[in-house]
Amino acid sequence: MSTVVMEQRKKIHPHKFTLWVAIASISMMFAGLTSAYIVKESQANFLNFNLPLAFWYSTAAMIASSVTIWMAQKKFKNREMASYRKLITVTFILGLLFVALQVVGFRELYKNGLTLTTNVSVSFLYVIVFLHAAHVVGGVVALMVMFIKAFRTKTKSYNAVPVEVMGTYWHFVDFLWIYLLVFLLAVR
Repeated sequence: MSTVVMEQRKKIHPHKFTLWVAIASISMMFAGLTSAYIVKESQANFLNFNLPLAFWYSTAAMIASSVTIWMAQKKFKNREMASYRKLITVTFILGLLFVALQVVGFRELYKNGLTLTTNVSVSFLYVIVFLHAAHVVGGVVALMVMFIKAFRTKTKSYNAVPVEVMGTYWHFVDFLWIYLLVFLLAVR
């Protein structure tokens, strides 16, 4: 019987496996987009422009949210639910702040005449950043579900898998944003 239990523990949970497949797919999509950006950069009409300041503030919010979700995972595993609830709330708010700051950044670009149809370089920026923001919005929705579950008093579930999956995804979108920001600064 112990051999069967040991074999079961070695297997990856289906939700975690699905997440890793999704992360690989998303990574390939952004690798393709950034590669295409590099190719288009050699065009004569490629336009250089500064990134909005709001993107920097959103980066700080994303990094802070990565720290808070990491702390929330630890509190959940230790069954310190009051601290977990506070940290998941802060993570949720920071996720919303990231999205709001991205909107502010896009408005600043638009106000400066940099629209989706201005130039291919601006179009790539919009597509790349918008797709990342869409993935963050999906994460914020998942955080909202976790937030609601954390404050629901009926069910006391201590299954750490959803918290681990959400933490891994959130760290991924954080890392992805930092990669994209560094990429966009490097190709200027």
